[in-house]
Amino acid sequence: MISLQERYLLFNSFEFIFAFLPITFFIYFYLNHLRVVEASKGFLLFSSLFFYSWWDIIYLPIILSSMLFNYILSHYLMQQDRKLENILSKKSILTFGILVNISLLGYFKYTDFFLENFNLTFNTKIELLHLALPLAISFFTFQQISYLIDSYKQKMKEYNFLNYALFVTFFPQLIAGPIVHHKEMMPQFSKNKNKIKNYKNIAKGLFIFSIGLFKKVIIADIFSRWATQGFDVATTLNLTQAWITSLSYTFQLYFDFSGYTDMAIGIALFFNIKLPINFNSPYKAVNIQDFWKRWHITLSRFLKDYIYIPLGGNRKGDFRTYNNLLITFLIGGLWHGAGWTFVFWGFLHGIALIIHRIWSHLNFRLWSWAGWFITFNFINISWIFFRAKEWDDAIKVLGSMFTINPMLFSSSLEHINGSIKTIPMVIIFLFVVLFTKNSMEKLQEFKLNYRTVIFTVITFFLGIISMNKVSEFLYFNF
Repeated sequence: MISLQERYLLFNSFEFIFAFLPITFFIYFYLNHLRVVEASKGFLLFSSLFFYSWWDIIYLPIILSSMLFNYILSHYLMQQDRKLENILSKKSILTFGILVNISLLGYFKYTDFFLENFNLTFNTKIELLHLALPLAISFFTFQQISYLIDSYKQKMKEYNFLNYALFVTFFPQLIAGPIVHHKEMMPQFSKNKNKIKNYKNIAKGLFIFSIGLFKKVIIADIFSRWATQGFDVATTLNLTQAWITSLSYTFQLYFDFSGYTDMAIGIALFFNIKLPINFNSPYKAVNIQDFWKRWHITLSRFLKDYIYIPLGGNRKGDFRTYNNLLITFLIGGLWHGAGWTFVFWGFLHGIALIIHRIWSHLNFRLWSWAGWFITFNFINISWIFFRAKEWDDAIKVLGSMFTINPMLFSSSLEHINGSIKTIPMVIIFLFVVLFTKNSMEKLQEFKLNYRTVIFTVITFFLGIISMNKVSEFLYFNF
C-alpha cells in the first residue's frame, strides 16, 4: 500500500518544506534576476505541475488537457469576430465549454454515485467503476468555468497563456484552494515588482505558514483522533461522547482547512503573490448568512456569482429567491462529495438561509449571544452529516447527542488517553475561536520585530517536531 508520504507532496511534509519549496523559490528568483521572465514563469509552471504529478502522474494529462481546452475556448469567446459568430454562437460555445468541464468532473466524481443509486432504484447490478478522484479536479474545474463565463461577458483583459496556466496550477492554491479568480491572480504574475525578492513578504509568509502548520499538525490532528473514534470506531456513544465527537470534528475541520489556507497564503507570499482570504473567524457568526460570509469565502463567492445570481438571485420575488438559495446550496453540497449526506448538508444550509431571510423580512431580532448560540449549534449539527461516511454514522452521533444517557465516560473512547481531557480542550479552543484574533487579522497587523520572530520560530519548531505522522488535509477528498 502506498503511504501518504509517497503519494503526496504535502505542505506538512519534510520533502516539501526542506526540498521542494526552497529549490523552487531560489531557482525562480534566480531566473528573474537574470531577467528571463518568461523562463521564470515557465519554471514556476513546471514546478506546479511537478507538485501535482507527485500524487499520480497518470492524472497530469487531465489537468493539461483541461487547461488547453478552456484557454482555447476562452480565447474564442473573447474575440469580436462576426464571421465566427455566424458559424457558431458564443452562447453555444460557452454552454459546450461548461458542459465539458462539468462532464469531466462528473465522470470521475459522480459516476459511481449515479450507478449506485441507479442500481438501487431499478434493482440492477451494474458494476461500479471505482475511479480514483484526480487531485484538485473540483477546484480547477470551478476556476476555469468562472474564466469561461467572464470571457463570454467580455470581462477579460488578460490573454497570456503562461499567466493563465499559472492561474490554474499555481501550486500553493492548486490542491484545495482558495478558489481564486483570474482578475485577482493573473495580473500578479506580470507585475515587475513581483519578480524581485521581497524580504517583508518572505517574513510574513513564514509567519502565516508557521501558524497554519501549527493549526494542522497540532490542533487539527489531535481533534481528528477524537472525531474518528466517535464516527468510525465506536459502535455506541453516550451523550457526552457524542457531543465530544461532533465538536471535535467541528474544530478539526476548521483548523485543518484554515491551516491549509494559511499555509497556502504564506507560500504564495514567498513568490510575492497575494491569495484571497478564505476564513474570517466563521465560528463567531451570529447568523447563518454571517457564517457564509466568513467560511470558505472564495467558495461562497463562486456560488453567489456563478450559480445564485445567474439563477436570478433575489430579483424575481421571494419564492424564486428561496428556490435559488436552495438550488445553490444543493449544488454546493454535491460539489463537496458524491453522497446523499453531502446533499443533505447543503439542503440544511439552504433551508437555514431561507429561514434567516424570512426572519429578517419580518423584522425579528435576536440578541447577539442568542443568534451566535443557535448558529454555532446548527453548524455543529450540520457538520455531522458532512463528516459521516454513512447515514447510520450520522444518526448514531446525532441521536446520542439528544438522548438522556448518564453523562459518564465509557471505555469506547479510551484511546483519547482519558476522555475527561477532551472537555477542557474543547472549551479552550472554543474560547480561542471566539475571543482571539484570527490568523488573517494577525497577518494584517504583522510587524517584523523580536516578538514576531520568536513567535514564528516557536510555532514552526513545534509544527516540525510534530510531523512524525504525516496526515492528509481534509479538503484533498473534495
